Parts: sequence; structure tokens; C-alpha cells
Amino acid sequence: MLKKEDLPIGSIRVPVKRLKTLDEGRVMALAEDMLTNGQLTPIRVRTDGDNYVLIEGLHRLKALKALGEETIAGYIVQARLH
Repeated sequence: MLKKEDLPIGSIRVPVKRLKTLDEGRVMALAEDMLTNGQLTPIRVRTDGDNYVLIEGLHRLKALKALGEETIAGYIVQARLH
């Protein structure tokens, strides 16, 4: 079972390929919703040494970063490298 953890936003790297799917309008709408409701769904990351690589949750990550948050709720998952 996955354990939710508070992860430092500054330690999460977003792969370039994932950034191509970023929708700034969606980020702003999500940030406004998070001001009222908080973060409802944790992101998913994998470890990369002492840091993390984002697997799922780009818009949530960018929304919390835009709000000035320093941590984000997330799951650390085991990802296979292909």
C-alpha cells in the first residue's frame, strides 16, 4: 500500500516530455480550487538519488508552486526504467 508523504517541491524534477502537456489555464483554475479545498489528490513520483522525478500530477505541482507552497502531498512509487 502506498504511503502519502509531504515532499519538497524544489526536489521534484519534471521530465521535458511532460512539460509539453502543460496547460497554464488549467494550472490557474486548479490553484484557485486549491485555495478553497486544498490538495485533494496526491501526485506520484519516483526516487532519483536524493531527489524525485514526477510521474503523475504536473498541473497539481505547478498550481501549488504558483501558490508559493514549499511541499506537496505525494506517493513515492517504484518505477521501472525501460
